[in-house]
Amino acid sequence: MESYFDTVPYLSPFHRSSFKKMFQRDEIWVGLLYGLLLPTAGFLLLYNLFSLLEIKGAASGAGFSENFRERTLAIVAIALNLFILSRFRKLRWERAMRGVVISTALLALAWLLLYGVKLF
Repeated sequence: MESYFDTVPYLSPFHRSSFKKMFQRDEIWVGLLYGLLLPTAGFLLLYNLFSLLEIKGAASGAGFSENFRERTLAIVAIALNLFILSRFRKLRWERAMRGVVISTALLALAWLLLYGVKLF
């Protein structure tokens, strides 16, 4: 059964299939977008999960150094880009891989500026 959006041609800029096709391209900006959004979403998800666990009493930050949880979760979130790199490598999207590498390098540099100064 066809939906309403499949039958209306004048909705093409926001049409489901054209919107989906926009992100299925071997372009640097696609890699940058994925490389910034996935770590951000991963960090927020993990941070909120650990906050809920701390409220329930299942996790504690006692005994750790200052900002330990944030530093560690940020590194784990940056490492999530490895999954995107693997997927793009299988698709042979080399330009999108470059975008992910650029965004990973930017996030790692931001991590060093935020937390590395206190560590070293």
